This record gives sequence, C-alpha cells and structure tokens, in this order.
Amino acid sequence: MTEAAHATRRPPGTPCWSSLMVHGLGTTEAFYTDLFGWEYEPGPEPFGPFVHALLGGREVAGIGEMPPDRHLPVAWTTYFATDDADAAAEAVRSCGGTVAVGPLDAAGAGRTAICSDPLGAVFGLWQAEERIGTRLSGVHGTPVWAELVTQDTTTVGKFYEHVFGHEAVHRTTAPASAAPAADFDYLTLLLDGRPVAAVHGVGRSLPHDRGPHWMTYFAVDDVDAAAALVHRLGGRVVQPPREGLTGRVTTVTDPEGALLALVELRPGNGL
Repeated sequence: MTEAAHATRRPPGTPCWSSLMVHGLGTTEAFYTDLFGWEYEPGPEPFGPFVHALLGGREVAGIGEMPPDRHLPVAWTTYFATDDADAAAEAVRSCGGTVAVGPLDAAGAGRTAICSDPLGAVFGLWQAEERIGTRLSGVHGTPVWAELVTQDTTTVGKFYEHVFGHEAVHRTTAPASAAPAADFDYLTLLLDGRPVAAVHGVGRSLPHDRGPHWMTYFAVDDVDAAAALVHRLGGRVVQPPREGLTGRVTTVTDPEGALLALVELRPGNGL
C-alpha cells in the first residue's frame, strides 16, 4: 500500500466505492456524462472493459461491461472499506451471508470480494491498495449516501453490525412521504457515532423483480430538473421527486435499468 492511500483510505465499514456492470459501456457512459458531467479514463481490464468515472480529474465511480454471454442483473454495487478483505469475507460467511466472488486481487488497485447478506442484497468489499475508492463527494454527480432496501431490518441490521462493526440505531420519525409511523422500519448505521449508511425495511412493498438491494444516492443540484433530464435521456423515473429522510429525492433508472437515487444538495442535510 502506498503512503498516500494509507493516509486517505476510508475507515473499515464505510461505503467507499460504487460500481456498475452493464451490457453497453458506450451508451451508459453517454447517459451519465449528460446527467452528471462525468468524464472517463480506462481502468484495469482483468474481467473485461472497465472505466473510471471522473469529475475534475478525481475518481467518483466505476462502470464495467459484462461479457456478451453473461446475463446478470444490471445494478449499482456499494463497496465497503475493509483493512482485510479475507477476514471480512470470512465474517460474512460466519454471519449467514454469502461470498460469491473472491476475495481476489484487482490488478494492484486493491483486494476485493462480492458478497450478499442473509436476505440476498449484494455488496462489495474493498481493501485499498493503489486505489482508495471515491475521491470526491458532496458535489453534483458524486455518490453521497448508501441505503439498503430490504424486507425488514431485524436480521440484516445485526449482520452488518457483526461484519463491519456498525452500531444500528432505529429511527422512529418518518418523513411525510413515507408510510405511517407505526409501520416505519429504518436503521441508521453508525461508525464512531457518525452515520455512514442506512437500512430501510419496506416489508411487502419490496419490488419482487429486484429483491433486497443497496441503493446508491448521487448528489444533484436540482432533483426535479435531474429527474426530467433522466426521462429525456432514456431512463425512467421510478419514484417522482419527494421529500425524504436525506432531503428532496427521486428514484430513477438508467437506460439499462440500473436503479439509483438522486438527492438534492441542501445546507444541513448532512450530505
């Protein structure tokens, strides 16, 4: 590990990177350039074509292309920082999760694994070496929050506490746009008292075609304008702009169907 990577790497258990696997890299690049202003540079290709998305020359996310014969779900994946990917993968297994890929070395950039929690939500592990993950946050087009959408918080809350050392704290106040407070099931995951992610239990409202999933929230300057732009660019608005726990938010898909949330940057919303 380089000295610079050591100085700026994320604390273990913190979401540190988001990546997307798609069927058509070029069309997806164009969509996110128009939406977020991303530029790209080629990344390592041990598993196929891959690019790093940049804002102002700083890495914010990754996009890879699946082999033509693979028909995997197109989805954004949240990666959690770890100091030891092998130990973290073993913790995933021992707590009832699954390790689908790895741990393996990623061309000197770090060591990684793809896992799922006991209810099936996919996430990644990232042990930083040359690449620490997202290098810019808090401006338009950057990932600013990660939230697990799942059936209920009871089992998976304990899973993430044990695997990553999170403290799971129940939130009792729902936003005006949410379900009645009696049915509100929401955990904030803390590290050293600081919120780093959340778990939202939605019960039977969980879409059958998606199952439990980690949602990446990207910052935008104007969420209503961004939702309209997604529609014009060939994406889909799944949930129209509304007031949420993190501010004004909308849920959309890109043209290949990858789900993401857009949240408006506002003073005091903590993003």
